[in-house]
Amino acid sequence: MSFARSQKGLSMLSWIMVLALVAFFASTAFKMLPHYFDYMSMDKIISGVESDKALDIRTVRDFYSHVRKGMDVNGIRDLDLEEAMQVVIENNEFKVHLDYEKREPLIRNLDLVANFDKEYRLRMP
Repeated sequence: MSFARSQKGLSMLSWIMVLALVAFFASTAFKMLPHYFDYMSMDKIISGVESDKALDIRTVRDFYSHVRKGMDVNGIRDLDLEEAMQVVIENNEFKVHLDYEKREPLIRNLDLVANFDKEYRLRMP
Protein backbone atom coordinates (compact mmCIF):
# COMPACT_ATOMS: atom_id res chain seq x y z
CA MET A 1 0.00 0.00 0.00
CA SER A 2 2.82 2.41 0.66
CA PHE A 3 4.10 1.72 -2.89
CA ALA A 4 0.96 3.16 -4.53
CA ARG A 5 1.10 6.20 -2.26
CA SER A 6 4.71 6.99 -3.25
CA GLN A 7 3.88 7.19 -6.96
CA LYS A 8 1.55 10.19 -6.93
CA GLY A 9 2.25 12.94 -9.48
CA LEU A 10 4.79 13.21 -12.26
CA SER A 11 8.45 12.34 -11.97
CA MET A 12 11.17 14.87 -12.75
CA LEU A 13 11.71 13.35 -16.22
CA SER A 14 7.98 13.57 -16.95
CA TRP A 15 7.93 17.24 -15.94
CA ILE A 16 10.87 17.96 -18.25
CA MET A 17 9.07 16.24 -21.13
CA VAL A 18 5.89 18.22 -20.48
CA LEU A 19 7.84 21.48 -20.33
CA ALA A 20 9.68 20.59 -23.56
CA LEU A 21 6.34 20.00 -25.34
CA VAL A 22 4.89 23.25 -24.00
CA ALA A 23 8.03 25.13 -25.10
CA PHE A 24 7.86 23.57 -28.59
CA PHE A 25 4.22 24.55 -29.13
CA ALA A 26 4.77 28.02 -27.66
CA SER A 27 7.73 28.58 -29.98
CA THR A 28 5.66 27.45 -32.96
CA ALA A 29 2.81 29.77 -32.00
CA PHE A 30 5.11 32.76 -31.49
CA LYS A 31 6.61 32.21 -34.95
CA MET A 32 3.29 31.88 -36.80
CA LEU A 33 0.91 34.25 -34.99
CA PRO A 34 2.44 37.44 -36.44
CA HIS A 35 1.73 36.15 -39.96
CA TYR A 36 -1.91 35.47 -39.08
CA PHE A 37 -2.24 38.94 -37.53
CA ASP A 38 -0.78 40.47 -40.72
CA TYR A 39 -3.26 38.49 -42.80
CA MET A 40 -6.19 39.64 -40.66
CA SER A 41 -4.99 43.25 -41.06
CA MET A 42 -4.77 42.81 -44.84
CA ASP A 43 -8.29 41.36 -44.83
CA LYS A 44 -9.63 44.40 -42.96
CA ILE A 45 -7.78 46.84 -45.25
CA ILE A 46 -9.14 45.23 -48.41
CA SER A 47 -12.68 44.78 -47.07
CA GLY A 48 -12.70 48.37 -45.83
CA VAL A 49 -12.68 49.70 -49.39
CA GLU A 50 -16.32 48.73 -49.85
CA SER A 51 -17.59 49.90 -46.46
CA ASP A 52 -15.80 53.27 -46.23
CA LYS A 53 -17.75 55.71 -48.39
CA ALA A 54 -15.26 58.55 -47.78
CA LEU A 55 -12.63 56.79 -49.87
CA ASP A 56 -12.58 57.75 -53.51
CA ILE A 57 -11.03 54.63 -55.00
CA ARG A 58 -11.89 54.34 -58.69
CA THR A 59 -8.81 52.74 -60.27
CA VAL A 60 -6.56 49.77 -59.64
CA ARG A 61 -3.70 52.17 -58.89
CA ASP A 62 -5.82 53.88 -56.20
CA PHE A 63 -6.65 50.48 -54.73
CA TYR A 64 -2.98 49.47 -54.48
CA SER A 65 -2.14 52.85 -52.97
CA HIS A 66 -4.84 52.46 -50.33
CA VAL A 67 -3.61 48.96 -49.41
CA ARG A 68 0.02 50.16 -49.24
CA LYS A 69 -0.96 52.94 -46.84
CA GLY A 70 -2.81 50.43 -44.68
CA MET A 71 0.22 48.16 -44.70
CA ASP A 72 2.44 51.05 -43.54
CA VAL A 73 0.03 51.90 -40.73
CA ASN A 74 -0.12 48.27 -39.57
CA GLY A 75 3.62 47.66 -39.91
CA ILE A 76 3.41 45.01 -42.62
CA ARG A 77 6.78 45.31 -44.32
CA ASP A 78 7.74 41.80 -45.41
CA LEU A 79 5.07 41.33 -48.08
CA ASP A 80 5.51 42.12 -51.78
CA LEU A 81 2.11 43.53 -52.66
CA GLU A 82 2.45 43.16 -56.45
CA GLU A 83 3.11 39.42 -56.11
CA ALA A 84 0.61 38.77 -53.31
CA MET A 85 -2.43 40.63 -54.66
CA GLN A 86 -4.05 40.91 -58.08
CA VAL A 87 -6.76 43.51 -58.66
CA VAL A 88 -9.07 43.69 -61.69
CA ILE A 89 -12.07 45.94 -62.32
CA GLU A 90 -15.03 43.94 -63.61
CA ASN A 91 -18.67 45.11 -63.91
CA ASN A 92 -18.18 48.18 -61.71
CA GLU A 93 -16.58 46.16 -58.90
CA PHE A 94 -13.07 45.28 -57.81
CA LYS A 95 -12.14 41.63 -58.10
CA VAL A 96 -9.23 41.09 -55.71
CA HIS A 97 -7.26 37.89 -55.25
CA LEU A 98 -4.94 37.81 -52.22
CA ASP A 99 -2.65 34.78 -52.43
CA TYR A 100 0.69 34.36 -50.66
CA GLU A 101 2.52 32.08 -48.28
CA LYS A 102 4.85 32.66 -45.38
CA ARG A 103 7.59 30.30 -44.20
CA GLU A 104 9.31 30.19 -40.86
CA PRO A 105 12.23 27.87 -40.13
CA LEU A 106 11.45 25.39 -37.38
CA ILE A 107 14.28 22.87 -37.04
CA ARG A 108 17.14 22.64 -39.53
CA ASN A 109 15.43 21.80 -42.85
CA LEU A 110 11.86 21.74 -41.50
CA ASP A 111 9.73 24.83 -42.06
CA LEU A 112 6.36 26.00 -40.84
CA VAL A 113 4.24 27.13 -43.80
CA ALA A 114 1.14 29.31 -43.74
CA ASN A 115 -0.73 29.66 -47.03
CA PHE A 116 -3.20 32.55 -47.36
CA ASP A 117 -5.63 32.57 -50.29
CA LYS A 118 -8.81 34.63 -50.49
CA GLU A 119 -10.89 36.28 -53.20
CA TYR A 120 -12.92 39.44 -52.76
CA ARG A 121 -15.63 41.08 -54.83
CA LEU A 122 -15.99 44.70 -53.74
CA ARG A 123 -18.41 47.23 -55.17
CA MET A 124 -16.81 50.51 -56.12
CA PRO A 125 -17.76 53.35 -53.77
